[in-house]
Amino acid sequence: MPRTAKHSQADSSKADLEKSALAILSQAPLLPADSEDSALSLLLKQYLKPQDVALVREAYRFAFAAHDGVVRKTGEPYITHPVSVACILADLHMDVPTILAALLHDVVEDTAITAQEIKEKFGAQVAELVDGVTKLDKIEFQSASQAQAENFRKMLLAMSQDVRVILVKLADRLHNMQTLTAMKPESRKRIAKETLEIYAPIANRLGLNLIYQELEDLSFKALYPMRYRVLTQVIKAARGNRKEVISKILESIQNKLKEAGIEAEVTGREKHLYSIYKKMAGKTNSFSQIYDIYGFRVVVKDLPTCYLTLGALHGLFKPIPGKFKDYIAIPKANGYQSLHTTLFGPFGTPIEVQIRSIDMHNVANAGVAAHWLYKSSDAELTALQQQTHQWLQRLLEIQTESVDSLEFLEHIKVDLFPDEVYVFTPKGNILALPRGSTAVDFAYAVHTDVGNSCVAVKINQELAPLRTELKNGDHVEIITAALSKPNAAWLNYVKTGKARSHIRHYLKTMQSEESTHIGERMLNQALRAMHVEPSAVKEKQWDKLIRDYSVKNKQEILTDIGLGKRQSVMVAHQLLAIDEKQSADATEGVVSKLFGRIFGKSNKKPLNTITIRGSEGMSVQFAACCRPIPGDPILGFINKDKGLIIHTHDCPAIRKFSLDPEKWLDVEWDSDSKRLFKVNLKLVAENKPGMLAMIAAIIAEAGSNIDNVSMEESDNSVYTGLNFTVQVRDRVHLAELMRALRKVPNVVRINRAKGNSTANGTQQVSQ
Repeated sequence: MPRTAKHSQADSSKADLEKSALAILSQAPLLPADSEDSALSLLLKQYLKPQDVALVREAYRFAFAAHDGVVRKTGEPYITHPVSVACILADLHMDVPTILAALLHDVVEDTAITAQEIKEKFGAQVAELVDGVTKLDKIEFQSASQAQAENFRKMLLAMSQDVRVILVKLADRLHNMQTLTAMKPESRKRIAKETLEIYAPIANRLGLNLIYQELEDLSFKALYPMRYRVLTQVIKAARGNRKEVISKILESIQNKLKEAGIEAEVTGREKHLYSIYKKMAGKTNSFSQIYDIYGFRVVVKDLPTCYLTLGALHGLFKPIPGKFKDYIAIPKANGYQSLHTTLFGPFGTPIEVQIRSIDMHNVANAGVAAHWLYKSSDAELTALQQQTHQWLQRLLEIQTESVDSLEFLEHIKVDLFPDEVYVFTPKGNILALPRGSTAVDFAYAVHTDVGNSCVAVKINQELAPLRTELKNGDHVEIITAALSKPNAAWLNYVKTGKARSHIRHYLKTMQSEESTHIGERMLNQALRAMHVEPSAVKEKQWDKLIRDYSVKNKQEILTDIGLGKRQSVMVAHQLLAIDEKQSADATEGVVSKLFGRIFGKSNKKPLNTITIRGSEGMSVQFAACCRPIPGDPILGFINKDKGLIIHTHDCPAIRKFSLDPEKWLDVEWDSDSKRLFKVNLKLVAENKPGMLAMIAAIIAEAGSNIDNVSMEESDNSVYTGLNFTVQVRDRVHLAELMRALRKVPNVVRINRAKGNSTANGTQQVSQ
């Protein structure tokens, strides 16, 4: 028979939320779940109508029949799991569709029953909730991590449409964690790690404090059983040692509030195990140094009384400076509101006190589920629902910018950071961002367009770099420019998933567009080498090639050529469908020309070359080993996924690369290039004061800019080596700069450096 639990009918007051479903389910299972006296029935009768309870019983019988004969690893009938999940949600007073979805959440995944059957029997709403929780086991993925990431993606996107999906999933995960001991050790650790990284933070983000704490403690127990056991014993011993002190403090607080005429419920509060462990591990403290293991919670009738209570307590015990937090004026992102203050208690013991109203207490425990639990229309609950909706909308926004599931999951993990900083916009609005967020994160939090076009930032009225980390209370103003674009370097320091996904999406879009353009030019070059004008290729030839390659359109083929994923000569051959002899003749001609250019055997300029303007963007990169500039003879090397890499003809790194002629292209400079190019210079100069400043002044007078400078380590010699990376327009500009530097009396040698960054260049073009 299915697993159930006997228990007395709980009081329907709001204080009942403190009792978790685990306590109810841990008692001896004796009755079927559709019995009048079962745990589930008793929970449902507290807040549902008789006809709704009857519908739940029908769903139970349906699930029982579907899972009949199946046994869990614990040895219990499988039906005990969905019933336990339903009990956890019933304890939160969730609505009927959610309870039905809890009972049926594994039916589609584990049995022959389809989502359509559930829809016909229990309605579309229940079917959608079940589908949101169901895994994608029937689809093949390249790896287990990708499959898991896709499951998260599907679940979170379903949650963005209906938050009840994640409530069912969290209850499902909670019961699985409660029965985790039946799993193999490696499975226990994997599931616990996943719970700690994803599910517990989501529960925290939604304000489901009781579920969040239990998930963390259960994960801690599975990951570090020895540490869990030792810490449990130490806390139990400390609880007895501090019992008298805690009683005295509790009595003092109650008496003080009574004197002030404040009605309040005062209770002792103990930090949950994993929270204590994190504090010990994070600050390398011993257990004896953790003072706020035991604290006190004061629940009063309304918001104004919270501040009156704070004043009364500060009159009783002295507050510790810098240890006061007002989460009422500035709530946490999950809607949590309270006043936190740390006081010097008797015997010099620091004590933490949380002060909140009844409504704040409800939200602190149930979070977004408080909407169902209390059916309240209070402003606090409305604000929480709005915050949750905004977060879910951000999930959708990140999803549209993320290419694959693993990337989406990476962004979500970042956005689930519990620690936050609160900063002000120029209009005085407050934004909550993950700790460590920068000005770029702030810009994207304001609006995507602001992030894409930001160029500078003012923090507290002072200009600061965009990579500056924000602190609590900072006033932030973003300066934008119409022609500014996201920079790939931003990915090195942004924190939020929204910023990261938008930057990556922009860069990928730009790279795709640029690669399409360069790919078209490369294909045109290959066609002309075969004595065919690109305009002569007919649409039907393109249509056949698109079908043969199984791609969506012509643009995708051109992009692949530009990124080096397809060879332009091969595409040209297949496009024209010429015979083998013609192909060989044409290829031989192209190869001979290219090898002649590479090894200097021919000075004859090819008929078909790709013109480099220097403004192509990410699809054309200039090798760091030789840093080509206009005027240098150059060659193009096709690198898979990175596009076209430009080298000088005499680059020392060239001979180390693949000599596959299909990967080398003839390129030349556009005569009208106006951008600045980086070039490496090495100087040997007298080691004397002011020398570097003098050289820098000469470089500036020549109209050049210093991009980087380094000095060789001093060995007490009269002369020292200086390495500059400067920006010049072309070889003529470089020659003028070098002539100006040679005129400096203390400069004894100057030359253009090539090959000293070969490792860098090799990395750029290696296969």
